[in-house]
Amino acid sequence: MLLGSIRATLAAARAFSTKAGELTIGGVITANNRGGGGDTLGRRLLSLVYAKRSAVIAIRKWKEEGHTVRKYELNRVVRELRNLKRYKHALEVCEWMTLQQDIKLLPGDYAVHLDLIGKVRGLASAEIFFENLPDKMRGPATCSALLHTYVQNKLSAKAEALMEKMSECGFLNCPLPYNHMLTLYISRGQLDKVPGVIQELKKNTSADVVTYNLWLTACASQNDIETAEKVFLERKKAKIDADWITYSTLTNLYIKGELPEKAVATLKEMEKMVSRKNRVAYSSLLSLHTNMGNKDEVHRIWKKIKSCFSKMNDAEYTCMISSLVKLGQFEKAENLYDEWESVSGTGDARVPNILLAAYVNQNQMEMAESLYNRMVTKGIKPCYTTWELLTWGYLKKSQMEKVLDCFKKAIGTVRKWVPDRRLITEVYNKLEEQGNIEGAEQLLVTLRNAGHVSTELYNSLLRTYANAGKMPLIIAERMNKDNVQLDADTHKLIKITSEMPVCEVSSSFS
Repeated sequence: MLLGSIRATLAAARAFSTKAGELTIGGVITANNRGGGGDTLGRRLLSLVYAKRSAVIAIRKWKEEGHTVRKYELNRVVRELRNLKRYKHALEVCEWMTLQQDIKLLPGDYAVHLDLIGKVRGLASAEIFFENLPDKMRGPATCSALLHTYVQNKLSAKAEALMEKMSECGFLNCPLPYNHMLTLYISRGQLDKVPGVIQELKKNTSADVVTYNLWLTACASQNDIETAEKVFLERKKAKIDADWITYSTLTNLYIKGELPEKAVATLKEMEKMVSRKNRVAYSSLLSLHTNMGNKDEVHRIWKKIKSCFSKMNDAEYTCMISSLVKLGQFEKAENLYDEWESVSGTGDARVPNILLAAYVNQNQMEMAESLYNRMVTKGIKPCYTTWELLTWGYLKKSQMEKVLDCFKKAIGTVRKWVPDRRLITEVYNKLEEQGNIEGAEQLLVTLRNAGHVSTELYNSLLRTYANAGKMPLIIAERMNKDNVQLDADTHKLIKITSEMPVCEVSSSFS
């Protein structure tokens, strides 16, 4: 749950409003709470659900029908689109505004524009946009937006260099840039730099609630209850109102520190601040009560969510199903999954993956296979985690043919695979144990295609041959072709296997 709190805090610190790049922590504005009214440009733009549809065409059509386009309305729509993470359409609206001579853009407008470019087209495009801005527009707002982009990409050197330039220009007179740097250092685990940022902030400006929340998050990451409580009191003396994230972070810390009375107290304060406007906080409440083992409270909060909203979203179903699994209420978790399946049309594999993980952890592979088949039948596309879970499940059963098939499919679902060394080691250990030469060769091919071949992998392959009592062909040549170095273990294993009967299997994989 600490991770969830960190994510929520960092997300809050990264949000820009349309006014001079200032911070926003408000909830998402959805179609259900925009109020009544007839046809508006905002409604038309928000109805463009599919990314391929053009916001510019929608605006042009609105004008052709004789309607007026007002900047404040477009700014509001951009804000809502960003809250909904529909960055492409938000960017299209911003780009359209820059081409209109009758619309006067402010630095804050360009800050939002830059932030969207970074999200949609990447860092390089955001930097080019910043460099091409008129000098008078390269002020605190747009610099903060560029800094935010560096933080998102975890580029410490560029972020620190930009902070120095902003300091030279006198742009560090609000907490936003410092909050970005705190976000960066916390996300990179560079917690030793947090006190220095806080100190610099206090020299130039005043901390806000996001600053204190990030500071608390850093304390929580270090399980430092004493410092966290001092930070909490300092915030109170500074007359900065706490929010639900403040109490969520403290509750997490108290739960980890096994201080249940304090956790109960902060959790009660947190719930007082939870409302429809900050919907995500309900999921945090669910997780916190789960971590405290409060089954009745978990069900109470779930009923409260259902009474507040006409439809639960995937994140809420994910959180509640996960809570039920952690609390050992598997039948209720399965029933809730049935409910999600009947009402949600997203086909998000992350929801069934919770149950899938539970079945795998309990060695219930028949249940796991049944759920997987159900996912396919319902049109839910398996993701990397789905295949990885099945890989682990079959590995426990030593069903290596299925292990290799699922592992290959897992890697095939991602553009760039980050090697899971523990999984690779476990799979190869089992293949070695079985003397499964063909399986070991297949795994090597899969890993080679994913751009991950090493000396240790070849050594594992050689040990598999040794356990099978067979000699591979041209192993040194294959390693050279893969640009992999031979080490002492490699030479030793080659010598051992050279005295064994030749195996032709290796020739088909060379």
